Amino acid sequence: MIGSAGKDERDSGMAMKLIETIPLRNGLTVEVQDLSRPIAADTAKVELLFRVKVPLNPGDWTCPAHYETVRKVFGDELRFEYRAGRSFVRDAAVDAVSRELRDAFRRDLLAYLSRPDFPRRFSLSKYREIEANPYRYREFLKES
Repeated sequence: MIGSAGKDERDSGMAMKLIETIPLRNGLTVEVQDLSRPIAADTAKVELLFRVKVPLNPGDWTCPAHYETVRKVFGDELRFEYRAGRSFVRDAAVDAVSRELRDAFRRDLLAYLSRPDFPRRFSLSKYREIEANPYRYREFLKES
């Protein structure tokens, strides 16, 4: 669901195509990327990536050291990412399945992502992620 530190989809060699942007009430924007690809003669894997860039705000933190830890690992901008997909979709149904996936995202996640406190809560959750899995981030956390 959420991308890992220092990684970007461009690094994976996947072709991404921006198909929609959705402005949110809290000032953030959802970018909808199409990662679909053919998998057999007349079928495709329909896959969508929903990405929200969340600026890291020092004002959201009561402990400056926690803010600095998150900034060191993830940079000044965090990313919320959600993927939805379906395999072995007949070519004639690709557009309809893509619409279904976007409609489901809107129905299930848009209200959550639009909340005024989403950026702050998401930022704080990244610190908890680092604390729970320090081994994943050890290269970023080494003392200089």
